[in-house]
Amino acid sequence: MKLIAAVAQTATVLFDTPATVAKAEALMAEAAARGARVLVFPEAFIGGYPKGADFHIFIGARTPEGRQDFKKYYDAAVTLDGPEIAQLAQAAGQHQLHVCVGIIERDGGTLYCTAVYLGPDGSVLGHHRKLMPTALERLVWGQGDGSTLRAVDTPYGKLGAVICWENYMPALRMAMYQQRVALYCAPTADDRDTWISTLQHIAMEGRCFVLSSCQHLRRAQFPMDAMHNRLPEAPDTVLMRGGSCIIGPLGQVLAGPVYGEDALLTAEIDLDDIARAQMDFDPVGHYARPDVFQLAVNTAPQHAVLAAPGATAQI
Repeated sequence: MKLIAAVAQTATVLFDTPATVAKAEALMAEAAARGARVLVFPEAFIGGYPKGADFHIFIGARTPEGRQDFKKYYDAAVTLDGPEIAQLAQAAGQHQLHVCVGIIERDGGTLYCTAVYLGPDGSVLGHHRKLMPTALERLVWGQGDGSTLRAVDTPYGKLGAVICWENYMPALRMAMYQQRVALYCAPTADDRDTWISTLQHIAMEGRCFVLSSCQHLRRAQFPMDAMHNRLPEAPDTVLMRGGSCIIGPLGQVLAGPVYGEDALLTAEIDLDDIARAQMDFDPVGHYARPDVFQLAVNTAPQHAVLAAPGATAQI
């Protein structure tokens, strides 16, 4: 089976979530017009990736200014059952697309870096919360749990997301391979040259197609008065240069990488290439050694408060 896959490379409209949603809708329409059936957006596209921000957090101290920065970021986030995700799901249905979109998810007082899966029937198929925020991301994002590791079914095989540096977690990758992910989405904020080699390795290791999307973000789109930021102030300074691409299951680059500009990349992919590639390597099949190595994955949701055994009512 062949289909056209697409990845979007553009920037969030910072602190204007309705405008960012509208931007996503326009890109869905463009991707569909180019024949795409699958579309991947960058990490934290809805809600924004606060590149260079520190929220005035110091070990043992916070500031009122930093708390106000967080409140502004919190207000730009979305909920899974909110109108923004419903609007995006409706657009996916209108354009008959499977979509993976990075969001900043608000749940109570916690923000999560999340990837949401939308279906061509206009439904929300599932979501994945980033398990391990990287470095200072941990100051403003919570940790996901194993309950959101499930890939979703599509007519093209399983589709799942591994977000940014989660892709450097070997056990997480193995958990995805075990589900036979065919369309491995890698929304990211990593725009370094080394990212491409990481994706090629994953494609070859997992014998899957890898679709990676990164923002193209300039300083003018993240002004100093929007949020305190430690990066250079020149408006044309590139904060994220992109590097979005599509990789085949033998590591071949099918589209991209593109740097320094907005882009909508597409590639025709042949899903039969997965079986061809698995002839000599299947990481969870004939090339696995379960007699030597086994991975245990806890997929149970984790809750801070549990009802006592035998309780007659939920808390």
